[in-house]
Amino acid sequence: MKVALIGATGFVGAGLLEELLQRGHEVVVLVRHPEKFPVREHVQIIKADVLHADEVRRAVAGVDAVISAYNAGWSNPQIYDDFMRGSRAIVEGVKAAGIKRYLVVGGAGSLYVNGQQLVDSPDFPAAIKPGATAARDMYTELQEEQALDWTVLSPAVGFHGGSAAQASGRTGHYRSGKDEPLMQANGQPGDISVQDLAVAMVDALEQGRHMRERFTVAY
Repeated sequence: MKVALIGATGFVGAGLLEELLQRGHEVVVLVRHPEKFPVREHVQIIKADVLHADEVRRAVAGVDAVISAYNAGWSNPQIYDDFMRGSRAIVEGVKAAGIKRYLVVGGAGSLYVNGQQLVDSPDFPAAIKPGATAARDMYTELQEEQALDWTVLSPAVGFHGGSAAQASGRTGHYRSGKDEPLMQANGQPGDISVQDLAVAMVDALEQGRHMRERFTVAY
């Protein structure tokens, strides 16, 4: 397929890029600074700011699907507003380009425990709450979207750049769930490497899984 990838310079996006290329897909990456992105075979680099729907529309025209790993930056004091603005502009641009298949990396904060989303629990980490809330609200809005065949992937609760699972690399194995966190046998939250998170996302793309629903993965 020809796949547009948003967020290819980030931790998750870089993993998605490698998985897409490994499976033989042609990838169009949307970046604000194309001169900083390494030239690679089967990668088309397009300058685009995802805060502007028109630039997204132009960049993704003609692709088979769009995958977004957009993040407004955890250290950004305006992360909530910027994340929502960017997410809405991406959706608007993808629809304007006539692309139906849209896959998004969401957050674990929208997963439910005892009927409550994690981001609303009193002990949710304050430092990441604005970004997690934005990811939750993006997912809420996407559930009302009728023009796109969307999919949202919520990572395991233990997933982050410094987690122990990152040492696992790409195993090609994972468990899938839907709206509740996947737990380990010892009762601790599940985790997954960024490479296997990417495997799960590209599996969903290639196999047409999880249309208009959210899913989560962990070991």
